Amino acid sequence: MPSPRFRGSFTQQAPIPEAGIAAAVAVMRSGRLHRYNTGPGEVSEAAALEQDFAAWQGARYCLALASGGQAMQIAMRAARVGPGDTVLTNAFTLAPVPGAIAAVGARPALVEITPDLVLDLDDFDAKARATGARFLLLSHMRGHLCDMDRLMAIAAARGVTVIEDCAHTMGAAWAGRRSGGFGLAGCFSTQTYKHMNSGEGGLLTSDDAGFMARATILSGSYMLHDRHGAGPEAAAFADARLDMPNLSARMDNLRAALLRPQIGELDANVVRWNARHDRLADRLRGHPAIRLPVRPPQERYVGSSIQFTVPGIVPDKAAAFVAQAAAEGVELKWFGAAEPAGFTSSHRSWRYMEPQALPKTDAVLAGLFDMRLPLTFDLADCDMIAEIIADAATEAGLAAAE
Repeated sequence: MPSPRFRGSFTQQAPIPEAGIAAAVAVMRSGRLHRYNTGPGEVSEAAALEQDFAAWQGARYCLALASGGQAMQIAMRAARVGPGDTVLTNAFTLAPVPGAIAAVGARPALVEITPDLVLDLDDFDAKARATGARFLLLSHMRGHLCDMDRLMAIAAARGVTVIEDCAHTMGAAWAGRRSGGFGLAGCFSTQTYKHMNSGEGGLLTSDDAGFMARATILSGSYMLHDRHGAGPEAAAFADARLDMPNLSARMDNLRAALLRPQIGELDANVVRWNARHDRLADRLRGHPAIRLPVRPPQERYVGSSIQFTVPGIVPDKAAAFVAQAAAEGVELKWFGAAEPAGFTSSHRSWRYMEPQALPKTDAVLAGLFDMRLPLTFDLADCDMIAEIIADAATEAGLAAAE
């Protein structure tokens, strides 16, 4: 008997909290949308957001920015990545990550991934040694954390500065330490499909005063760096205020007002996301063709999406599988497609960088499927989605794919 069609939306996010709506309305009524447009004694919403997020993250400093992509670009510039420098990053990531490297004039060098979708640390060690790269933009892609203790040990031994792309790991942790707290800086996104929603937006955190002073001037502070809620002391800006160009990448007060109440909901939302993720994962593990990534016990993940592989699948069957699931209302993304689609692409589509041989990654991506899990779904939805995926896999003849 065919499965009933799923009617939920994979792009419908939870509503903004009422406190955020009220705060945003207050900002609009004031007319003070620009983060530095404050009255005497007034703290802007952007400055208050920086203070609140730094406290939640456990970081000394936080800078509110226009996007997660700007957070990565500014982080690299503030870390003194220069034109022509080699920056290592994951071969499995989304286009804004190598795009940020290219945007600062650097050269992306891609590191292989494992079947569990994390950075291959042996390849990282080898490529750091072979290229002499001094930087790693580590993408915690789709919320999967590699062994952060071993990664940081390799980075220290090779003299590599680590900048973490935490767009998918806001609230995740390794051995009790929050994602974004291992390297020089953590880059976060508040784009609609991330863990806090302001449409677009980014947050940059660090414990390094000199780095954050440079980042603040780069963001476009117009020498008003004393109006930041979680910034360094004035002495840290002595050189940065004259050395750094203005990139005009600030967050405005309207978006900050939407975000501040969401910080208090983050930890509870992690529990809610993981309940949905784990319910679906438990059911998909029963299908003989489907493999779920293995997550180590040190990892506290945020299951706002789910990934699985069908090892050995051929392109025609992968396309049929995706089409069959879509016909029943389930939106799967396939990373093995020849052409990019929507938010999904692979290194073969990033023609602004040199082509690179990545046989291990290509083998994983050939059978990799990805799906969002918005909090607007409930556990019964997850049961229904799992049934549809399993039935679509069987219809596409995937039972013996592994």
